[in-house]
Amino acid sequence: MTPIRKIIHVDMDAFFASVEQRDNPELRGKPVAVGGAGGRGVVAAASYEARKFGVRSAMPSKTALRLCPDLIFVKPHFDHYRAVSRQIREIFYSYTDLVEPLSLDEAYLDVTHNKQGLISASQVAKRVRQEIFDATALTASAGVSINKFLAKIASDMNKPDGLTIILPEHAEKFLEQLPIEKFHGIGEKTAEKMRKFGIRNGADLKAKSELELAHRFGKSGRYFYRIVRALDDRPVQPNRIRKSLGAEQTFFEDLATESDMLDQLQRITETVVQRLANAGTSGRTITLKIKYHDFEQTTRSKTVSQYCDKMEQIFPIIRELLHQPHFPQKTVRLLGVTLSNLDLEIETQSMQLTLDF
Repeated sequence: MTPIRKIIHVDMDAFFASVEQRDNPELRGKPVAVGGAGGRGVVAAASYEARKFGVRSAMPSKTALRLCPDLIFVKPHFDHYRAVSRQIREIFYSYTDLVEPLSLDEAYLDVTHNKQGLISASQVAKRVRQEIFDATALTASAGVSINKFLAKIASDMNKPDGLTIILPEHAEKFLEQLPIEKFHGIGEKTAEKMRKFGIRNGADLKAKSELELAHRFGKSGRYFYRIVRALDDRPVQPNRIRKSLGAEQTFFEDLATESDMLDQLQRITETVVQRLANAGTSGRTITLKIKYHDFEQTTRSKTVSQYCDKMEQIFPIIRELLHQPHFPQKTVRLLGVTLSNLDLEIETQSMQLTLDF
């Protein structure tokens, strides 16, 4: 019989902003955004005080300031965030080698077996959160359950500084009562489409057949059919390798001028730079994606000798690719920037054993 897995998802609370507030007492209790305050600036992270006003990561700084006029912008210190992230990962590895980092501030842990011999995953999660606080003075939220999907949802239930446990016997009932927009992996547009299809919560989703869901939502429909039944056999992958990281934007009106394209490419590249920092990685191959008004699509790439993760390294190459082999001859409806050939740590894997949940 296959043992029930014990998965923890740990998510640091407003990580970048919390580090800045910890290191600068004058920022504590105030609405803080990490990012650029300039005209093209983007919020990389927002403190919980700022989130009360609707400020969110990836939001243009101008919008954030409109929502919260007293917002304090702080320049990001990504090297420092990486150092703190390494501290936190060392705590994870003291309990299990099965750690799958998703970014600098979150990770999955498989503690079906744990190095310290604790009898349950919930005990491990409590200890991990306490050790993180003792070592860094930062809070983390954690979700504990039988698979990655449930653990991810659980970690978001009681933020900040929360711990949520979804027991195996409660998993399906929990999902039946969950509003559809709370399902991890179901975005705003998909949720809206589901509501039109009569799906407002997990129970509604569960009532649909796999065939119906596949017809409406393609391959994703089969995934939805499984997750609402608490079926998720994805392993925690300590040697998970991300092949690329990027961002793209479709425009309401097609772009025709170099100035408009460069303005949009600067915004997109800033987003990619923030994502690289959040993932703690860099890349050597830079790709520009162009989709024209008639849906014809092309990509242009350049591989450089050194790893890139900064705006001043990436954007000049994007500008160059926009003109090589020639400037777009047709109006453009989508632009994208991607980095591949990434520099990533590869973790080692160990055996899974079993313990009481």
